[in-house]
Amino acid sequence: MDRILKENPNFADVAFLGDKTTNISFEFFPPKNEQSDKMLWQSVERLAPLNPRFMSVTYGAGGTTRERTHATVTRIARETSIPAVAHLTCVNASREEIDEIAQDYWNAGIRHIVALRGDPPGGGRFEARPDGYASAVELVEGLKKIAPFEISVACYPETHPQALSPQADIDFLKRKFDAGATRAISQFFLSPEVFLRFRDRVAAAGITAEILPGIMPTSNISGLKRMAHSCGIEIPERLNQLMDSLDKDDAAIKQMVSMAVVTDLCGRLAKEGVDSFHFYTMNRADITSALCRLLGRQPA
Repeated sequence: MDRILKENPNFADVAFLGDKTTNISFEFFPPKNEQSDKMLWQSVERLAPLNPRFMSVTYGAGGTTRERTHATVTRIARETSIPAVAHLTCVNASREEIDEIAQDYWNAGIRHIVALRGDPPGGGRFEARPDGYASAVELVEGLKKIAPFEISVACYPETHPQALSPQADIDFLKRKFDAGATRAISQFFLSPEVFLRFRDRVAAAGITAEILPGIMPTSNISGLKRMAHSCGIEIPERLNQLMDSLDKDDAAIKQMVSMAVVTDLCGRLAKEGVDSFHFYTMNRADITSALCRLLGRQPA
């Protein structure tokens, strides 16, 4: 651990980079059973006092968690003072069905939606239904016709795997904003330079809307590597070597190193003027809570 700190001086500096004005938001996924439901709500209760801008709940591939997403979102809205945000996708549903879901959210007091094209169950290429929304752009346009939702969309610092080119991906992001999106939340990344270069390309394209960096704070090193490979996310060589060296270490060491790595990532972003962070919590509060405190957020 001493060697890691010496090689990464930003670890020691990060506590002085954030303050109480640093913006944070959290993402959860709907629980699958009673045990995961308990873990989720323990995390919500621990993180809510940090006063995030919002808490969002994901939507399973093909709408497979539709009811559980709705139940979790409405419970956050009902039992906390934090704005609750629902994810919504275009997969396996007609426009009429999606519009009805969106209207139900509005009627339940949900004013913010993360609008995504989505992926079919089991992976593969997305194919729009003839009676459905064909893209996130169309979904944003449709939501705006239903109610004046605040809408977040996705963006990809390392380019969406199905995009024709990095520039085509940014052009499509601009279309989402032109359709009425409020902000974009990035896919997670492991190199600060990746996000900073993306931010420059977005600005050069004339996009002035907010781009939130998606941060993945996890001590599951092998799971993080699998997700990175499946999403086409670059793992810096030094970080890759570090991950490999942890395979046989115990959970406490993995958590300490993971905390150091993600702290370094956020610290380097903060030094470049990034003052908002969106955390993919994986329904766990430990690392996320500690990191937010290093960034200056203290429980109310």
